[in-house]
Amino acid sequence: MSERTLVFVKPDGVRRGLVGEIVSRFEAKGLRIVTFSMRTLDPETADVHYAEHVKKAWYPELRDFITSGAIVAMILEGDQAVEVARLMVGATDARRAAPGTIRGDLANSNRENLVHASDSLESAKREIDIFFAGI
Repeated sequence: MSERTLVFVKPDGVRRGLVGEIVSRFEAKGLRIVTFSMRTLDPETADVHYAEHVKKAWYPELRDFITSGAIVAMILEGDQAVEVARLMVGATDARRAAPGTIRGDLANSNRENLVHASDSLESAKREIDIFFAGI
C-alpha cells in the first residue's frame, strides 16, 4: 500500500552540501518525490512542528538549530514510506546509528543529525499539512 511521509534535510545537511546525496538515497530505494521546497523555518513553524517537545529543557537549542538556516522539505511516496524512510534515516543519535543509514554514514551528533522523517502515518499527515498545506 502506498503511503506518504514528510522528510526534510536539516540546516546542517544543507550547509554541508548533502542534499543531493540524501535525496538520491531515497530515490534509489524507490520512494518517489511528490513535491519539495527549500525554506528557512520561522520559530513559530518550528514550534508547531515540534509541539510535543516545546516544554522540554533541551527544546530551545533544537529550535535555534532548526531555524538557523535553510531546510529542504519533501513529501515522499511509496510502499510503507513512513517505515522505509525511518529505517533509512537511522537512530536519532547519529553516533549510534547503524552503518548504511543516512545518519550512520554521514552524521556524528544527536541534534545535528542531518534529516527528519515522520515517525508514523498520523505524524506524516500532520507534518505534511504544516509544510505543504493542501497537497
